[in-house]
Amino acid sequence: MIEPRAGLGVGGGYHSPQLDVAVRLNTNESPFGPSTDLLSRWYEEVAKANLNRYPDRSASHLRGVIANYHGVDPESVFVANGSNEVIQTILLTYGGAGRRSASFEPTYAMYETISRTTGTSYLPFERDDNFLIDAKSAIAQFDQDLIDVGFICSPNNPTGLLEDLDIALNLSANGERLIVIDEAYGQFNEVDSVQFAKGHSGLVVIRTFSKIWSMAGLRVGYAIGDPRIIENLWSVCLPYHFDTSKAKLAELAFEYVDEMEARVGFLRAERDRIMDFFETLPVTFWRSSANFILFRPDSIDGHKLWEMLLERSILIRDWSRWPRLDNCLRVTVGSAHENDIFMEALSDIL
Repeated sequence: MIEPRAGLGVGGGYHSPQLDVAVRLNTNESPFGPSTDLLSRWYEEVAKANLNRYPDRSASHLRGVIANYHGVDPESVFVANGSNEVIQTILLTYGGAGRRSASFEPTYAMYETISRTTGTSYLPFERDDNFLIDAKSAIAQFDQDLIDVGFICSPNNPTGLLEDLDIALNLSANGERLIVIDEAYGQFNEVDSVQFAKGHSGLVVIRTFSKIWSMAGLRVGYAIGDPRIIENLWSVCLPYHFDTSKAKLAELAFEYVDEMEARVGFLRAERDRIMDFFETLPVTFWRSSANFILFRPDSIDGHKLWEMLLERSILIRDWSRWPRLDNCLRVTVGSAHENDIFMEALSDIL
């Protein structure tokens, strides 16, 4: 049997356990689905679509809707099957053999994974003691190691911390390298880095429908950047890669912005409620600007605490054995009922 090329193979990809539990708070999904009205309209539109025909190869109508929402031109928008495919397309276009990508650890593991699968050398640089990027050190490292593509996740996953986006502008070296600002959790705070990318030849911003739009099961993501960058992404992606049905749902979603913003407001309030609760417990936690919170118990092994919560049918993310994250766990903000169950169980254990 032919073997995969070096560095690839079974067991080396991204993992997040999916167990049968009553309360699932481990993968940063929205606890709410899209509205029934939106779904009903989607079903009607899909039923009328010519599904025997290939989809619009450039998703032109959806690009126009996204562009209008962000105040950019449609030529500045690329859409794909989730933000992971956006990252993959960026690295297929601007990475590859002989090129280097980098990010700042701990961060989203797929930057390294997709770099590896596209033949791009990945360099993991360190964050400071507060889990933030040190601007002076970052610029020196990028220049010294000749980085071609850099990833900045803000708010960062798994820490939930916002970055100073002036760092992205400086790292881009006036367009001589590509800096990708991953805003998968962008609308859980007040910062909108799309404004940074307008008219800048070295920045791309990634957004997703998985979190705030409650569409993790459909896989819709997009990038906004200089039209020349976006044109190159379209030239590399597979033909007809984005199907008609999900394009239609994503288009319709923008007619429900008020509902989305109300849902985000609720989750931000619940996030703050959980952090206030953490203040009363023997835990260290990081003040999050996303829909999750990273924390470390002070007097119990993190993995043991994860197991004890799992015994109560509560699943959160176990980061306790990851480099730089000793003993840390991460909880996704769920519904008020789910959050109550989690907080009651954590209080009982600690």
